[in-house]
Amino acid sequence: MTNPLLSFTDLVDFAAIRPEHVIPAIKSRIADADQALQAVTAEATPATWEAVIDPLERKTLKLSRTWGVVSHMMSVMDSPELREAYNEALPLITQFWIKLSQSELSKKYLGIQQSGAFKTLSATRQRIIEQELLEFKLAGAFLPQDKKDTLKAIKETLAQDNQKFSENLLDATNAFELMIDDETQLAGIPADDIASFKETAEAEDKSGYKITLQIPHYIAVLQYAQNRALREKLYHAYVTRASEFDNGGQFNNAPVMKHIVALRRDEAALLEYPHYGALSLATKMAETTDDVVGFLRDLAQKSLPQARIDMAEVKAFAQKHLGIDNPQSWDLPFASEKLREAKYAYSDQEVKQYFTEPAVFQGLFGLVEHLFGINIEAAQAPVWHPDVKFFRIHNQKGEKVAEFYMDLYARANKRGGAWMDNDRVRNRLNGTLETPIAYLVCNFSKPVGGKPALLTHDDVLTLFHEFGHGLHHMLSRIDDPAASGINGVEWDAVEMPSQFMENFAWNWEVIQNLTAHVDTGEKLPRALFDKMIAAKNFQSGMGMVRQLEFGLFDMQLHTSFNVETDEILGLLKQVRDEVAVTDQPDYNRFPNSFSHIFAGGYAAGYYSYKWAEVLSSDAFSMFEENGILDQKTGQKWLTEVLEVGSSRPALDSFVAFRGRKPTIDALLRHSGINVK
Repeated sequence: MTNPLLSFTDLVDFAAIRPEHVIPAIKSRIADADQALQAVTAEATPATWEAVIDPLERKTLKLSRTWGVVSHMMSVMDSPELREAYNEALPLITQFWIKLSQSELSKKYLGIQQSGAFKTLSATRQRIIEQELLEFKLAGAFLPQDKKDTLKAIKETLAQDNQKFSENLLDATNAFELMIDDETQLAGIPADDIASFKETAEAEDKSGYKITLQIPHYIAVLQYAQNRALREKLYHAYVTRASEFDNGGQFNNAPVMKHIVALRRDEAALLEYPHYGALSLATKMAETTDDVVGFLRDLAQKSLPQARIDMAEVKAFAQKHLGIDNPQSWDLPFASEKLREAKYAYSDQEVKQYFTEPAVFQGLFGLVEHLFGINIEAAQAPVWHPDVKFFRIHNQKGEKVAEFYMDLYARANKRGGAWMDNDRVRNRLNGTLETPIAYLVCNFSKPVGGKPALLTHDDVLTLFHEFGHGLHHMLSRIDDPAASGINGVEWDAVEMPSQFMENFAWNWEVIQNLTAHVDTGEKLPRALFDKMIAAKNFQSGMGMVRQLEFGLFDMQLHTSFNVETDEILGLLKQVRDEVAVTDQPDYNRFPNSFSHIFAGGYAAGYYSYKWAEVLSSDAFSMFEENGILDQKTGQKWLTEVLEVGSSRPALDSFVAFRGRKPTIDALLRHSGINVK
């Protein structure tokens, strides 16, 4: 039987993949890569790019892609059988990468760097060598053998803990259901969301309405349900996911989190860093953890006065107009939406009717085609779910530039959130150009009632954000995989192209081409858009300090936190006392679902969102100066940022585009933060 994880030459046959394919494919790819590793690290192999790096990358790219497909399937089509295969393969893949990173390969890279031929390499390849040598150091390649073995064990266990955190959260989310028989209990919730509850129940041959903890359901209830008890019930279930309060503690992430933090501390100590925060920053733009904490606290100082005004306003409104004497966390989204309607005479639900999925995609594609000189067309490919769409990008010469998959809707066996990941990176390792392929994943509400899917404006911003990541990956012109697309880009700069794209979704020239009313086909009226702009920074102070809370909690968890004596919830309370304006109930267990830092790549790096937003806001201000749809500025962004990958430091790319170093002014202005 042909194994689809081993047989692809171009596109992957996702529809043919079965759990039983995973272990044979991973073992085969590891064996090939291991054979190449032995060959290139042999004493007789000369320390040259052609003799060491090219032949090894030809094999490791195949391994990375095969494992990437398996990991992707785990994220979007989780099942008990696939999870079992994934968890059996995870130690194998982890062990191989640790073996490679701690092998004699580091000496070959040193040999290349110290050879006379090093200066004849391109600037990109010189930078790759230097960055890889840092990665070897962080992997323990230069440690004595006993410490290498200890670090190897730590990294293997961390990989398993990260996966366990994700599994617990997904299982806890899926374990919850709330069945409602009486539709009057759903008063205030928009009709399309109620239809979604009904269709979710019908899909399981149940009557009534089924509410889950998937984000579209959760937001619909918290933002619109007049039934306060219903809001509180769903809020409680959501903020206690994967905790001791949830399913009898069956999926409790608390011990997993402590173990992860302890292992990261031990990893940093082995590598002679004072804490994991310093280890994390070794590959980022920010130089010290003090710089990061100072940056976050400076933003907090500038934002807290407005955040407190925002909170006082919504609480006063809830008391005066909604009869909620003591507004709680489950009341704030509802009260905020009612306040917005009162202040600006529109609702998210009204706006949502104009952002139909076909119109949004037509407008998004038209925008990037105009700015970057590309063409995007729908195409056919094997997919993992019937809802998935596939697209191909060509340049103006008709040459294929890239391809991407879009998986837009929430479902039970799919990880929450939104993300871009790569299936294949641009490279010429096999003598011919292999173009990039991306996954773009969201968790929007599915179409209901035979109508196209409706997106909130927040959904549109999310889509633009992930597409910005996708463009960074797909429009790269770098042929060396280690520096192509987002590979090797400093983590606190990697969000710059994504956050940059969000700004376009607030512009009238762009908005007109993103909208078509679900019933009439009419574009968003200018009067309604003006209300959206007036409300753009509604509660922006509250939103800002919420993100700063996450960033400070993350950085302090990985710097000053003592895992033996301190409590994670105690640290979070300290941070909230410093920067938060929302009082959370004692049962809130937010850290237990903080996947970014416990199961993603953002440990001691969540600050990156705000750090990169400084860059993205300042970069977008150049479009504001030259014209939002100015093609010359678009081409400059393409050539100085999107195309260059990590062939040079991100700050150099920013300066090449903007003509100067970044300033914080545009971020504060775009966020509506007035600093006196």
